[in-house]
Amino acid sequence: MEFPVIHTNVWDTVIAVPTIMVITQILKLYFRIPKEYVPAVAVIAGILFSVLISHPFSLLSGLFMGWFYGYAAIGNYAAMKTAWKAYRKNS
Repeated sequence: MEFPVIHTNVWDTVIAVPTIMVITQILKLYFRIPKEYVPAVAVIAGILFSVLISHPFSLLSGLFMGWFYGYAAIGNYAAMKTAWKAYRKNS
């Protein structure tokens, strides 16, 4: 089995991760998704974004990078929420 060549750049991440965060928040708002399912929604959105937009010609590359996009969005959201709570507690 030959591993795929994955071409990615900073713009994929700069655009994909915030987009996944926004999509996840919109879906959470309109469909009232329970908190325990939100990370799964973010990963699925990341995979779909990557397969359909970032890496449309390589399914394996799209799945691989989509996984990272979804988890990067989850991590960024958690970090922002923690920082906001710490800021509000100290002010």
